[in-house]
Parts: sequence; C-alpha cells; structure tokens
Amino acid sequence: MRILFMGTPDFALFSLKALIESGENVVGVVTQTDKPKGRKAILTPPPVKVYATELGIPVYQPKTLRSEEFAALLAEIDPEMIVVTAFGKILPQNVLDYPKYGCVNVHGSLLPEYRGAAPMQRAVMDGKAETGITTIYMDAGIDTGDMLLTGKITVEENDNFETVHDKLGECSAKVLRDTLQAIREGSIVRVQQEDAKATYAAKIENADCEIDFSASAWEVHNRIRGLSPIPLAFTRTPDGKMLKVIASRVVDRQGENATPGQVLSLSDGEITVACGKGSLALLEVLPEGKKRMNAADFINGRRIAVGDVLSLQQG
Repeated sequence: MRILFMGTPDFALFSLKALIESGENVVGVVTQTDKPKGRKAILTPPPVKVYATELGIPVYQPKTLRSEEFAALLAEIDPEMIVVTAFGKILPQNVLDYPKYGCVNVHGSLLPEYRGAAPMQRAVMDGKAETGITTIYMDAGIDTGDMLLTGKITVEENDNFETVHDKLGECSAKVLRDTLQAIREGSIVRVQQEDAKATYAAKIENADCEIDFSASAWEVHNRIRGLSPIPLAFTRTPDGKMLKVIASRVVDRQGENATPGQVLSLSDGEITVACGKGSLALLEVLPEGKKRMNAADFINGRRIAVGDVLSLQQG
C-alpha cells in the first residue's frame, strides 16, 4: 500500500519507524510546521521531519489541511492509506474519505477512555495501573472511530509521563504492525466504541500543573509524575518563588495537626511535606531561575526550612 504518514512529536516516531522497519511503502510524511523553541526561540523542526528527511522521505508541512492546495497535494501523493499518530490537527472529511483503505489512527489509551489530546498524562495523573494503545479507523469525531486492535501496558507506582510515553511507544509500534497485517489479511474486525463509557483527556493547561497539598499524598504524587519531566507540577516557596517538582514518593509519616504543604522534615536528602492525607517526599526539584537539582542540594542551599509551608498563595 502507498502509505502517507501524519505525525509530529517524538511519540509519532515509534509508529513511523515501525512502518519503515516493516518495509512499508511510506510515500510521504505530513507534519506540523517548524516551531521556535528555547529562550532564543530557535526555529526547530518536529522530530518526525528530522527522521523522515534523514531517510529521504518527502516531507510536507501545510499550514492547513482544509485548503484546495492540500487537496491537490493529496491527489498528487495519492495514498491508499493514511496512518496518523499524534499529528495535532483534526483531519477534514475530504482527507478522511480519500484513501482506499481508510485513515488509521494510533491513539495512546484504551479507548473509549481518554479520548483527546493528553491521554498518557491524564492516565498517570488519575493513578491508573494500566493503560494502552488503540488503533482505530478515523471518523469526523475526536478519537471516536471504530476500534481495531489494542495493546496494554502496566503503569508502576513510580512511572512518570516519560516512562509511560516510552512504554506506550514500544507498544504502539507492535499494535500498528499487527493492525496493518490484519487489514492485509482481511481479518481485521471493527468494534464500535461505547460512547457511554468515554472519558476525555483534555490538553494540559497551567491550572493542571498547580499542586494542591490539601489532596491526598497519592493524588499529589500522581499529579507530579504525570507531568514529569514536562511541563512539571509546581508550588511556591514562602518567598513567593515558583518551585517545580520533578520527582516524589509517598511516605508513611503523618503530619499531625500540620497544615497541608507544611515541611515536616529535611532528613535523608528529602523534603517531606504534609498533605491532606499522608505526606509526600519531594526528591528532585526545579527552583525558579535555577537548574534542576535533587532535594538534598536544595536543602543544602538553605532555601527551605522545617515549618515552611509550600503553597500557591505565597507572595
């Protein structure tokens, strides 16, 4: 089949590499436009573009898929199937209808759970012990198409967004290969999603990154790891400066009569903080204006003391 691939970030690379390594006929790659990154706003190509360019695969970066120009390009490429992984834009109906063998999407959840933009982060933030990959035939909705194949992974209690991302990436490569094989053999079975069981994984906003220590230690821990290593959950120190938290662990200690967010101890290189239920040890942090550091270095810098309260209401 002549396959057109659509994808943008690192996660999409797992699918594209699976297609290439399986010997699929990838006739082109559509990805988002280069974006400015870093403090110097250097124009940076998406990971998918870098990889495809290295292999000599034609790369297209249309500003919109809804133009006559892209419709003409699609006719010129003439794909028999479009494979989409983390592309970042909704495909219009004329694009969905074009390929003979349809548009197959690789989605990072066990649908119909976590439809939407941030399924991996939300699964970790919600404390899920299991998540996975679902391939679907795309329709006009957001991740609402008929399901094809699934693959599952276990989420350990100290997995974060990065480790789950990589586990799901490996899983996605296998599920995509199996999906294409089943389509070729004519053995693929379409399963309609149960909309009543659907949940939505909205894009991560700044408010999602705010740490509320009045929640239980497990809820706070799940939020921290679901947002690590990027964009990172944050609180504020008594001087009002932002303190992002990279890693944490739930501890047994209870902060009797302690205010949520109050620092209970600074022993063993950890910052133990009281939560609404239980307490949490902060292991690695990113102070405002500083580099990432382990909690021991933050403590040694005398930037925090027992009795201090970490809260968004500082300053």
